[in-house]
Amino acid sequence: METRKEQKERRRQEILCAALELFVTKGYAATKVTDIAERANMSTGLMFHYFESKEKLYEELIRMGLEGTAYPAEQKCEHAIDFFVQFTTQLFEYMKKQPIMARMFLLMAQAQRNEATPAHIREIAMQVNTIEEFVPIIAWGQQEGTIRDGEPKILSNAFWCCIQGIAERYATNQEIDLPQPEWIVDIVRKK
Repeated sequence: METRKEQKERRRQEILCAALELFVTKGYAATKVTDIAERANMSTGLMFHYFESKEKLYEELIRMGLEGTAYPAEQKCEHAIDFFVQFTTQLFEYMKKQPIMARMFLLMAQAQRNEATPAHIREIAMQVNTIEEFVPIIAWGQQEGTIRDGEPKILSNAFWCCIQGIAERYATNQEIDLPQPEWIVDIVRKK
């Protein structure tokens, strides 16, 4: 039998998932608290027991997205190209197991560019800068000869635009097949 604490956490996660789906499909401004409560199968009053406002709920999702970008610092590889292979493979596997991950990509991108995003939340979202974080890895790979020549920031941008596009597409349609990770890694791989 589920304990009160477990039940409360499960309900909290249901609210977060409902809000994420609505924020991604309708946008922050168009999503109403009543929409979130209805999607989570609860009253608006009960939802306020978990989150004091739509803004606080949105902020929590953005903070979760920010925490999820700590991956590069945690990854240890012998060669830079191995990092890209491992990262892309694990990311795609995780998206298949947890489609919510793909929605998080979409949410973070929307929060960074949508004028309706509250300023303090946009500042949190703007802390995610994977393109810059991957520049040193690309430079390392160029020095060792596993990453193609070219401006590291431009290569990182090309890689991340591809990842972002795939994640956004998958967020809206899990029926599509994800590409082979190697195809994406070939954007940066020296041939």
